[in-house]
Amino acid sequence: MEIWINPVCSKCASALSLLDEEGADYTVRRYLDDPPTVPELEAVLARLGLEPWELARTGEPAAAALGLADWPRDAAARDRWTSALAAHPELIQRPVITADDGTTVIGRTPEAVRSVLPGR
Repeated sequence: MEIWINPVCSKCASALSLLDEEGADYTVRRYLDDPPTVPELEAVLARLGLEPWELARTGEPAAAALGLADWPRDAAARDRWTSALAAHPELIQRPVITADDGTTVIGRTPEAVRSVLPGR
């Protein structure tokens, strides 16, 4: 299992605590230091069943600087969004957890985190 975290994020800390409580075997990726590539983001988006604008943290200062609020949200703009997320990883919702079987969730709730644990 891999979890993408921002170490100063309370939701990430909660997810890590829950994984530890459950004895989960996981690898931490500090995605601000080791940003995902466009192909990695595309794979995560496919597993999540989301569009890149649905994974974006549009309230971040970088979103305002880029003018994301005005960007189209359609198939033609998908690559632009994915490239922006790769270039500005602080815009990615967190934590993103990918289980060994490929199941991926945004672990913002305990239920979401538990849903990727083996045997669930």
